[in-house]
Amino acid sequence: MLGEAARAAGYRLIVRDEVASTMEEARRALDQGDPGQLWVVARSQSAGRGRHGRSWGSPPGNLYSSLLLVQPCEMALAPQLGFVAGLALHDAAAKVTGLSAPQLALKWPNDLLIDRAKTAGLLLEGESRAGRFAVTIGMGVNVASRPDDTPYPASFLKQAAPSASIETLLAALSDAWVARFSAWSLPGGFGPTRAAWLERAAFLGETITLRLAEGPLSGRFTGLDTSGRLELETAAGPRIVDAGDLYFGAPA
Repeated sequence: MLGEAARAAGYRLIVRDEVASTMEEARRALDQGDPGQLWVVARSQSAGRGRHGRSWGSPPGNLYSSLLLVQPCEMALAPQLGFVAGLALHDAAAKVTGLSAPQLALKWPNDLLIDRAKTAGLLLEGESRAGRFAVTIGMGVNVASRPDDTPYPASFLKQAAPSASIETLLAALSDAWVARFSAWSLPGGFGPTRAAWLERAAFLGETITLRLAEGPLSGRFTGLDTSGRLELETAAGPRIVDAGDLYFGAPA
């Protein structure tokens, strides 16, 4: 069930036993004219996916969700919603586990970490259909288990809080989204959102490696610019990076 604040704000929930992916279910709802503010949750997925089309393992017991938003903002501002969603995930995980930064941290651009191990991931997609601009935010959270075949360390919420459950996490996440989205929607709202994200940022001030299309790029992670792009101090000077996969230390 969604949280009380989410229900009061008009958000709705549909739950499926198994789907190919919640992102596709949300897109189907959009095609059928759904007005948005819709959470789609599945108990399992047969074709879950992450960024760049990567598969996302989906065993039962974890949270697989997508949030459909219709006309949430100007198209140019839509990428900022990834930071809003990241903060909502951090808030929800903190409430469920009792953890806080820096143990619970956000990795640019789209992961939630516990002790530097991936616990949740985000996928944000925007599209225009029939004159409506829509954003779908996929959020997958390891609650009861973690995958064993990942190229990076992974963790799950029950390691930190054995009482954690999909139900308590979803209620906390849906309410946290309402609060964070409302704050972001205020004039100049990305400034406080950016500051809050940086307070929870993993690897800030550390040497990291970004895997870019042209090859790996290493440097010291110094912050985010006013658009949310990553600021990197490299041996060749400052760099601003729009998108990439972030690693810490040597290239993965």
